[in-house]
Amino acid sequence: MAKQSILGRITQMAKANIHAMLDSAEDPQKMLDQLIRDYTSNIADAEAAIAQTIGNLRLAEDDYREDLEESRTWGNKALAASNKAEELRANGDTAGAEKFDKLARVAIERQIDAESSAKTAQPAIASQNEVVDKLKQGLETMKQKRQELVSRRDQLVARSKAVQAQAQVQDAVKSINILDPNSEISRFEEKIRREEARVRGQEELAASTLDAQFEELEDLGQQTEIEARLAALKAGQQPKQLDN
Repeated sequence: MAKQSILGRITQMAKANIHAMLDSAEDPQKMLDQLIRDYTSNIADAEAAIAQTIGNLRLAEDDYREDLEESRTWGNKALAASNKAEELRANGDTAGAEKFDKLARVAIERQIDAESSAKTAQPAIASQNEVVDKLKQGLETMKQKRQELVSRRDQLVARSKAVQAQAQVQDAVKSINILDPNSEISRFEEKIRREEARVRGQEELAASTLDAQFEELEDLGQQTEIEARLAALKAGQQPKQLDN
């Protein structure tokens, strides 16, 4: 069950849908950083569990080798006891031969027990080796996924900053469009034109007033001439004639 749990965790993390998690994130960079931390923590947990599994496997392999060695040792003892029994029997020592035959039987029994233990452990060890290989592969997949996630985090953060910069530029452009500087300049230009027109009007008004003053001066001169001639007539003087 523990082994299945480890494999399940690795499979789940390897198939994590990063995009779905980021869609609901208000701050993608913080979400990615947190995801990387979680992923790193899961890798550490998986490494610890796999290390424990490998340790248990190595203990089982050590026991298996000890059973095999014990089987060989009891086999050698059984052979030695059997040979000694035959030697004694050949020398006519039946009781001694029987004693060593019994020892040979005990050694064979111990040999069989060791062989049985080794035979029982062999399939479990083979299965455990397969599990460990899969766990190692899964762990390597997790590490690769983490590296990919770090690379994608950097890319996505760069893209996010670029988008923010573009958005700021667009906001600035919108503000410029709303203010419409050309329109403001046109309004200022129109104001200047009106001022120029007012000044021209004042100039024309001043000019017309000056002309009127000169006209009054000319009228005054003509009236003076009339009065002078009238005075001369009354004095008996002949009016001036224009030279031919």
